Amino acid sequence: MTVQEPVPSPVETFRLIYRSIDRTPVDRRKVVLGELFSQARSNNKERDITGALLVSDDRFVQTLEGDEAVVRKLFAKIEADPRHTAVSVVEQGIVPDRVFSRWAMAKIAEDGEPDIPLIKNKTGITPAASRGSTEEQEVILQRMRDAVTG
Repeated sequence: MTVQEPVPSPVETFRLIYRSIDRTPVDRRKVVLGELFSQARSNNKERDITGALLVSDDRFVQTLEGDEAVVRKLFAKIEADPRHTAVSVVEQGIVPDRVFSRWAMAKIAEDGEPDIPLIKNKTGITPAASRGSTEEQEVILQRMRDAVTG
């Protein structure tokens, strides 16, 4: 009799979109956001979390995708972060697949401007090479833009 190894079940993709208000003073915002992007990209890669961040004046809307327990743990840290306030979930749930599978972090334009992955440098945040976006990404990106004022 042959014993079969159990086939591991695929990890479900959990997506959480939240919004918040930035508490960083305007004169420090560029530097603080540069640090945030750099840290988030590195940490998200280690945790296998993907997503995108929209920054509009003092508003954030972020999409996080990955293993549900990992995303929820990260979101708990985000909720407790004193750099922003009024953190609220826009939507959350299990989805068929990651939409931002190649994006550890990206800056999303509010309206009419290109969406660009970002990199941190000594003077703040600068654009990285853009690869364009898919139709599925555009659906989520529009939800994020709508959540800025919603």
